[in-house]
Amino acid sequence: MPSDTLLFGYFFIGGALFLVVLLGLLASSTFPTLDKRSKLFFISSFSILLLSIVAYVIDIFIYTNPNLAWVERIIAFIETFFPSVLMPLFTMYVLACAKKNIRKSLIFYLNIALCVALFILLILTQFIDGIYYFTEENDFIRGQYYWVLIVLMLALIVSNLIEILCNRKALSKKYFIAFLVYLLPLLIVMTLQAFVSVFIWIVVAISISALSMFGIIMSEQIEQYFNQQRKIADQSASIAVLQMRPHFIYNTMTSIYYLCKQDSEKAQQVTLDFTIYLRKNFHAITNKEPIPFSEELEHTRAYLAVVKAQYEDNLLVEFDTPHTLFRIPPLTLQPLVENSVKYGLDIDSTDPLRVSVKTEKVEKGSVIIVSDTGPGISDKDNGEPHTALNNIRERLSAIKGTLTISPNENGGTIVRIYIPDNNK
Repeated sequence: MPSDTLLFGYFFIGGALFLVVLLGLLASSTFPTLDKRSKLFFISSFSILLLSIVAYVIDIFIYTNPNLAWVERIIAFIETFFPSVLMPLFTMYVLACAKKNIRKSLIFYLNIALCVALFILLILTQFIDGIYYFTEENDFIRGQYYWVLIVLMLALIVSNLIEILCNRKALSKKYFIAFLVYLLPLLIVMTLQAFVSVFIWIVVAISISALSMFGIIMSEQIEQYFNQQRKIADQSASIAVLQMRPHFIYNTMTSIYYLCKQDSEKAQQVTLDFTIYLRKNFHAITNKEPIPFSEELEHTRAYLAVVKAQYEDNLLVEFDTPHTLFRIPPLTLQPLVENSVKYGLDIDSTDPLRVSVKTEKVEKGSVIIVSDTGPGISDKDNGEPHTALNNIRERLSAIKGTLTISPNENGGTIVRIYIPDNNK
């Protein structure tokens, strides 16, 4: 009869394993970063492990009760067969991660055959004493052919170990380590089982192995997820940078062409302004961090100078920017001003378009105000969301900034950008 301390230790291990494996099951069911194959494998594995742990806890209650020897037979069956069922599932997962065809894998079919043989052997054990049996006092006794059972279980583990080694180059480093972490503790425990009875620790070992592998794979899944998000953000920024309207470039080049004969000095200035405008756009591709507002202001001035050369008196620009000592994401102010010009000059009107850019220092931040006297602008362009505005909002959200749009009292639009202090 085990001591109360030993029983408490067994119950503590069982309870801890149950909770941890249950958390693993919930996590694998709900984590969005897990792909379909990983989700299916871990849900199946943790479900089987939960049943095995339940059997383990029941085993603690009954293994000293002579009247429940028949229940102990069932528990021994579960504790032996259920962990073995995980091996073919594991083989499928390894092959899927290595992008290999399961139907062409001899080791997968070998594992299926080994599981079938193990199942048949365990069924026969219920009727013969050659493998193992239980005495009337509910003591576990190994038979003379018990080694056959151990060989089958070790063969399942070793075959999977061979599968991992054969596909090492096709697996990422983290997955390769995770798969080894899964198998090696189980290999050690099953080897010990050949000499001493450690049924309980088989469940413990495979639970720890599964959770360790789950942790490693989850770390890679999360890393891949964030890498993917960074790539998407970079692509969005690059697309935003290159969102120069083709007709604007064509019109600018045409204007420069005619100015070369009409006013060579003005042509030189427009060429210089257009060069600054292009340089600032392309520079933003490699510069994702906030930049000094003065640089963005220079970009905006260059753009407006080019446009004003084309529209002359139809565009009036006012700058009131005494406060410039703060940083903003690149391509924040310039696209807003471009929107004002685009929607203000694309309409038939005898009145010139007035565009104003102001800055203010406020408590805990800075404010940029862009106003115009155009027809007004909504959050959508022909029923579709404004790409430029959405891109600006995304970049501002990264530094906890905001963008708000409101109508101008005298007609047109006012866009207000708030930039918090201490943004990097």
